[in-house]
Amino acid sequence: MPAFDRIGPAVPESPVILSVPHAGRDYPPEIAALLRAPAEALVALEDRFVDAVALAARAGEVALIQRRARAWIDLNRDEQERDPHVDEGARRRGMGESAKVRSGLGLVPRRTGAAGDLWRRRLTSAEVNRRITDDHRPYHAALADAVAAARARFGTAVLLDLHSMPSLGRGEAQVVIGDRFGRSAAGRFVARAEGVARGRGFAVAINTPYAGGHILDRHGRPAGDVHALQLEVDRLCYLDAQARAPGPGLATVATLVREMIAALADEALSRPLAAAAE
Repeated sequence: MPAFDRIGPAVPESPVILSVPHAGRDYPPEIAALLRAPAEALVALEDRFVDAVALAARAGEVALIQRRARAWIDLNRDEQERDPHVDEGARRRGMGESAKVRSGLGLVPRRTGAAGDLWRRRLTSAEVNRRITDDHRPYHAALADAVAAARARFGTAVLLDLHSMPSLGRGEAQVVIGDRFGRSAAGRFVARAEGVARGRGFAVAINTPYAGGHILDRHGRPAGDVHALQLEVDRLCYLDAQARAPGPGLATVATLVREMIAALADEALSRPLAAAAE
């Protein structure tokens, strides 16, 4: 069985495809034997219950929602972002390693800021390879298929990669829209998403401090009419005060995401329709 849920029709009914790679709460039994930190420390890696936001927001769109926890494998990292401090199969690249790997947030997360190092031992190459084969590749293959099907049907596809973030602080952005600094989506899609968020009264930032990761790099091809955006939402906007469970703001954030999906779909459909009218 795949480690993710694909929700929606076989043939997409919208040009917008949703991806939720970091909300998984399924922790394989092997994790308990490997863990040196308290199990509670792994929750910090979750985009806590942002899958509930996605499910409340979707209205027929295809959505991929990862069930397996990010602590097991991070779908928003390239297969090559393997950390030699935790993975015996990683090649030591020194300064060539990505900033995420150096910080301990590679393909298999090594540490969290509060708990420090997570694992009792390094993983064997075979253990990490199995996670790549069982979890990472199937998710990306299914996502690529859904995006390609939307592109084939509508002429343009938009991938919305949904995440949540720790609060940036009073007066800071509550919503961060990432497009890899213009590399993964045309500016008109970013503008539509930003307009929806500002219209709903949210403080918005673009690409700072989150510009998107591997999912945008891998699937966004603006020149080929596939646009990919990352949406980060402050967890305190939709969770309870302890950031542990869904809170009273979830409906408001779901409405925000619903309106953003609608705006992105409208933008995707407007260009082909305008071209046809000419």
